[in-house]
Amino acid sequence: MSQLIMFRPPLPNTDRLWAVMAWQGRRSRIANVHATREAAQADCEWRSRQVHEYRHFLASEHKAPLRYDVRQIGRAELPRSWSPLPALGFLRGQSF
Repeated sequence: MSQLIMFRPPLPNTDRLWAVMAWQGRRSRIANVHATREAAQADCEWRSRQVHEYRHFLASEHKAPLRYDVRQIGRAELPRSWSPLPALGFLRGQSF
């Protein structure tokens, strides 16, 4: 029997983190967090490319495309039940 086990790496042990923010309309969510701005920027660019590649699908499904940007946050700003947002979660109906 196959079983899919989700792996979530531990958060960096710093007070300030770089967050990749996902925006859908006026709503936002922290998509992922990184210890460095460079890592967050690379993740942001990758997520943006994924959305760009599926833009025709999103338009046919009448879903607003996600926008991504990077900003610095404090560890305390993460909600208790936060988990990373899958880059292509919108294909499975996972949204905010």
